[in-house]
Amino acid sequence: MNVRLFTDMMGNEVELIYPPKRIISLVPSQTELLYDLGLNKEVAGITKFCVHPDEWFRNKTRVGGTKTVNLEIVKTLHPDLIIANKEENTRSQIEELSTQYPVWVSDIQTIDDSRQMILEVGALVGKAGEAQIVVQDIAKGFAALNKSARPKKVAYFIWRKPWMCAGGDTFISNMIAAIGWENALADRKRYPEIKLEELRDKQIDLVLLSSEPYPFKDGHIAEIRAVFPGVEVILVDGEMFSWYGSRLREAVKYFGDLSARW
Repeated sequence: MNVRLFTDMMGNEVELIYPPKRIISLVPSQTELLYDLGLNKEVAGITKFCVHPDEWFRNKTRVGGTKTVNLEIVKTLHPDLIIANKEENTRSQIEELSTQYPVWVSDIQTIDDSRQMILEVGALVGKAGEAQIVVQDIAKGFAALNKSARPKKVAYFIWRKPWMCAGGDTFISNMIAAIGWENALADRKRYPEIKLEELRDKQIDLVLLSSEPYPFKDGHIAEIRAVFPGVEVILVDGEMFSWYGSRLREAVKYFGDLSARW
């Protein structure tokens, strides 16, 4: 039996049988990464929000939501590794799972954090070479990304009732900077609740309405424009801004198209 010791991105030591054969992923973007690294039968369980790839979403056992993990279902899967995230999963559930199973937790705020996570997950699951290729692709893509020639101050909305935006210490804010734009709420932490009127003095050029976690639609554009006449309001793909795994390879082209258009 080959037992190895790893350290997760929270500084916790994680001892596991290597390579793991029964993995549960509690994070959608990291689930997609496992698929892109070439795993399949090794992944025993995912969450109901792990929608990519579709074949896994339809066929893999679902263990609940990212913040509502069904511990009884997890128990039936006998995992030898659980992959989680500091922000997307609840601390109490992760701590409880850690008393019974090896749990590796990521902590992501920047593209550099994402690249580190991909390399560490690759090593964790026996796919170090494949992870290196993914990271190289991402690095090349962002290095070649033409940043916006027209720098804009933007507000990125993630929720309605109450209105919530991405603050400056989020991965989303780092993506906004990668495009060459400025987050109008860079001075706020995490995902602050706001009143639309608060943003009137921010001299915003562009409002981004994300497709997730709140599913903003065309009808919400008029609601925002009523408060900010003359400000551009567009719907954006939330996965491109907030998924920090292998999806970043696709995000490069998406961001390039956005910056060229706006």
